[in-house]
Amino acid sequence: MSDMRERILLVDDEADIVELLEYNLRQAGYTVVTARDGNTALAEVRRQRPDLVLLDWMLPDIPGTEVCKRLRRDASTSSLPIMMITAKNEEIDRVVGFELGADDYVVKPFSPRELILRIGAILRRASPTEKPQPTERIVLGVLEIDVPRHTVMVEGVEIELTALEFKLLYDLASRLGRVQTRDALLERVWGYAPGIETRTVDTHVKRLREKLGAARDYIETVRGVGYRMQAE
Repeated sequence: MSDMRERILLVDDEADIVELLEYNLRQAGYTVVTARDGNTALAEVRRQRPDLVLLDWMLPDIPGTEVCKRLRRDASTSSLPIMMITAKNEEIDRVVGFELGADDYVVKPFSPRELILRIGAILRRASPTEKPQPTERIVLGVLEIDVPRHTVMVEGVEIELTALEFKLLYDLASRLGRVQTRDALLERVWGYAPGIETRTVDTHVKRLREKLGAARDYIETVRGVGYRMQAE
């Protein structure tokens, strides 16, 4: 009988981390393949065709960021879910990871239970059975969101957004004027269970504002709570 479980490629050169994660991932029902360096990881992706790559930032040969970049450049792996694992906790490091195409970013030390929940959320988002977004077009001041075409225009110029950035923007815009907590955004946009502590929302909102240019101030920060979309 073939193994229909989702396959995860775990890339890390620390034996204790590999042992801990491999055990927890197998307990959660995943098939686990491991690699201790970047070049082996790239070879295993071609050979194993994993459903998700759990990728350490620091590797003995090439950085995990370079592995992520190469996977995103290759058409056959451009949409492969990638979660970065790292000891780097600076905001600029998270931004770099997301800019290279990582779907999520986990800082050591981390809770294995939280990691499993976040992996599950990423895999659900990547599933072809995910429900499509409603057919709709939203215009707010200089901002235009065309949901069927999956495009965003600011002052008539198309803005390039990642799939997650588009989903976050649409979620805020479709709830115009209402404050959205970070937990609510994590649950709806990322698929995470409420209560998971992460700065993923803040990092994505900051990057989204930068890309929106003239419409950046439409996303307001409600201190201590979350974010709200307001036009003009």
